[in-house]
Amino acid sequence: MRRSSTFARQVLLVRVGRRDGDLRTTDLTLPEHRYADRQRRRYGLDRLSRPAGVSRAGIEAVMPVSPALPMAQHTDEATAGSIPLLPGERTMARRMKFAVVNACTLSSLMLGMLAIFLAMQGEVRIAALCLIACVIFDGLDGALARRLGVASPFGAQMDSLADMCSFGLAAPVVVYASLAGSVSTAAAAVACALVAACAAIRLARFNVSPKDGRFFCGVPTTMAAAVLAVTVAIGLPVPGPVLVAGVALLAFAMVSSFPYAKLARLVKLPPWLLFAPVLGALVDIRLTFALIVVGYLVSGPVLWLRQRRTA
Repeated sequence: MRRSSTFARQVLLVRVGRRDGDLRTTDLTLPEHRYADRQRRRYGLDRLSRPAGVSRAGIEAVMPVSPALPMAQHTDEATAGSIPLLPGERTMARRMKFAVVNACTLSSLMLGMLAIFLAMQGEVRIAALCLIACVIFDGLDGALARRLGVASPFGAQMDSLADMCSFGLAAPVVVYASLAGSVSTAAAAVACALVAACAAIRLARFNVSPKDGRFFCGVPTTMAAAVLAVTVAIGLPVPGPVLVAGVALLAFAMVSSFPYAKLARLVKLPPWLLFAPVLGALVDIRLTFALIVVGYLVSGPVLWLRQRRTA
């Protein structure tokens, strides 16, 4: 009994107390010297001896603590308060302007939802017109935000989410509904799914990439949706497989690294180039539209090759 109780006191170590970040370990009793070696041989404690080079403090650092103490929660006072949606002076006039700009963004979102509902009912051309209205409201909210001086990070993120709904989801649904019966369901689904996936990648990349005032990096999502919407609205006389291939090509153009000129640079083109599409639309609007789209898609690789040669 004496040996058993001595051994029990030897192996039981209670670690108690935690004050000011310091840990204290208290041994209830020390082993009796005359039984120390005998007990180590009897219970095989030599195998559990401390490895060479490891101190007692190192072993105590990994010992369990009783009772368990909760993790300290650090609260950042700087982020504890709410972040205002509209930075700067928060007057009633600026709030009204901010509300008008966000109303345009929400209008684009609601029109995108309406386009999905119409496409599900088979009204693909009316749905395409709703997408064209989405494009107009999407350009209007950004222009108003800059003109009225109420541009904000919140508005930029909200615009991106609305674009994903209107151009990344509604546009592929409308195109899928327009392709029903002309191509296989699997081919149409794959092409439209590519548009949705590439639109998400394009919008996310745009949010985190530095802005270039001259060129877009890849075809903008808004422009791609406008091309798809006009294609459905005017009923472009193109075979189904060719149209599916064009949709997939447009999807990959959104995530490409080719530079595409912004509309502000297109306005600076020679006047005869601007009047040519107008005259062509009076002759054959479908052919003129197809040539404009093809020319714009080809301009990206051409500008990319030109930049590579001059670099």
